[in-house]
Amino acid sequence: MAPTKVLAGARVVLPTGTVDDGRVIVEGARIATTAPDTAETVDVSGHWLVPGFVDLHNHGGGGASFAGGTAEDVLRGVRTHRAHGTTTLVASAVTGDLGFLARHAGMLAELAQQGDIAGIHFEGPFISPCRKGAHDEQLLRDPDPAEVRKLIDAAHGQARMMTLATELPGGLDSVRLLAEHGVIAAVGHTDATYEQTLQAVDAGASVATHLFNAMPPLGHRAPGPITALLEDERVTVELINDGTHLHPAALQLAFHHAGRDRVAFITDAMDAAGFGDGRYMLGTLEVEVADGVARLVEGGSIAGSTLTLDRAFKRAVTVDGLPVEDVVAAISANPARLLGLDDRIGSLEPGKDADLVVLDSGFDLVGVMRRGEWVIDPRLG
Repeated sequence: MAPTKVLAGARVVLPTGTVDDGRVIVEGARIATTAPDTAETVDVSGHWLVPGFVDLHNHGGGGASFAGGTAEDVLRGVRTHRAHGTTTLVASAVTGDLGFLARHAGMLAELAQQGDIAGIHFEGPFISPCRKGAHDEQLLRDPDPAEVRKLIDAAHGQARMMTLATELPGGLDSVRLLAEHGVIAAVGHTDATYEQTLQAVDAGASVATHLFNAMPPLGHRAPGPITALLEDERVTVELINDGTHLHPAALQLAFHHAGRDRVAFITDAMDAAGFGDGRYMLGTLEVEVADGVARLVEGGSIAGSTLTLDRAFKRAVTVDGLPVEDVVAAISANPARLLGLDDRIGSLEPGKDADLVVLDSGFDLVGVMRRGEWVIDPRLG
């Protein structure tokens, strides 16, 4: 076993607040309460120490796709995001043929069982053609509970979330089915009214898939799903904080109404995240990435992002002016709780996995630890 490490001198963000000149003790793969005299001291003075990031919604990175790639591709994408601080990641599928999705879910389930990913998110095919975004309209379908169940079964207990247009025929029954099986039902790519959205939440929906995007805009006579999802205490809202998907004022609006405990930062990343501009495939559709913005070649719709969560963190503090503690909640604690993993991850507390990120005084990433092992050692930077 590796020697106990004492990470000392940083500003440590804990659930109770930030501790200046704090320390975190790492014994093996976990955070400990005490350290022996033989412990190795790692000086991280002048830095921030925060929990490892948790991404609920991610389609790929490092040039690799979670939505259609091989197991080796998925692992390459996972490694890319880990190097940017995401120590826990849910792999997101996109709309495809139902048979293909079921087969692909089986492969992703094996990676989840090995601990490489934290489960599977199905984004499509049960979404609205009116708000399809970067999904193949020819493959969209109404959310038939029998087909929803087929995908749940194909995931062998590793389905974590499914995005639905809950206003479509079968939508509410599918939400109930997902809730019964412990799978998060997320409202997204939807053309629902305010009232229809509330019905979905009453049926068990608990997440808003990338709030504001792929849904009707907020209106003063037709408040639509955005208002319903923001005001309901049972709902956590996903936000893509890349400067492209959301105006800063929209992000502030979400934080003001939902509060820090009901926001989850996600990447909605595709293959180009951590890789670069160029041509890529997202499911069956071709995507052009230019200046870090991904758009469909045909039609120009935004097609996911090239975001990594370290960039989302820095932007939230330095551009949006959010308190560091609120950002930690949105990027670590809240998604960990949604996944039912908050007994192991999401905060720097004794007994939990030693998943942590070291940021410098300007909030640039300089270190990443996952389960007690350095992914990026801050002493080598």
